[in-house]
Amino acid sequence: MNQFQKVGANFLAPPIEIAGYTFGLAVGVIGRIGQFPKRFRSTLDQMHLTGVKSLVVVLFVNFFIGMILALQLGYELARYGQQEAVGFAVAVAMVREMAPVMTAVVLAASVASAMAAELGTMRVQEEITALDVMSVDVTSYLVFPRVVAMTLMAPVLTLLASVVGILGGAVIAHAQLGLDFSGYMRNVYDSLSDTSLFGLPRSLYASLVKATIFGFTVSVVGCACGLMAKNGASGVGNSTRAAVRNSIILIIVLNFFLGKLIYT
Repeated sequence: MNQFQKVGANFLAPPIEIAGYTFGLAVGVIGRIGQFPKRFRSTLDQMHLTGVKSLVVVLFVNFFIGMILALQLGYELARYGQQEAVGFAVAVAMVREMAPVMTAVVLAASVASAMAAELGTMRVQEEITALDVMSVDVTSYLVFPRVVAMTLMAPVLTLLASVVGILGGAVIAHAQLGLDFSGYMRNVYDSLSDTSLFGLPRSLYASLVKATIFGFTVSVVGCACGLMAKNGASGVGNSTRAAVRNSIILIIVLNFFLGKLIYT
């Protein structure tokens, strides 16, 4: 094996293999959408784990994100005598970008990592192999409920995160900038007054679309990394780390392209 082959085998082959397996798993989940009634109960259980268990962390993080945005943007706007516009700036930033991205990052760190660890443990303990021997469809039985649950819950969490983030900005706008709550909320309403598909504000529509795609992507990556785990306990740790790392990278990359697609 020459030097180029060694470089390809060590650095190029693994990412390509992971990408191919993840893409195939995503296609497999989409192809089994008709099995939703059969997996309804397990999907509800996963929705509880994904949504309810993550709710406090998501709201806490986004509340402080809203406060940070109001604090930093408010000070800069105050230099030009435009601090009243902080409600507009916080609402646009939270709804369009921060709420879907930060919610997806929290889900990647808390839920996708758990998926990878759980499925990875099943893989190295040969439970997945046992299911294959019994002719159980692993994608339908294990992956489908997790992916559907996060795909459905991510937009709900993002919507709540947007509301909480805007309220966090209102706290700082009143306490630090001396703005009244009604004026702040009026600017928020004006910033979200442009309607789009289904009568939703364009910014909110874009946020929910992003959140849905992020939820699907993060859950598929988490499941794929878990199913590809090997080499015992260290392999489970590596798969969990890879799930979080790959999910966050994809969130950032997809956020750019989705924003460009929606707003151009």
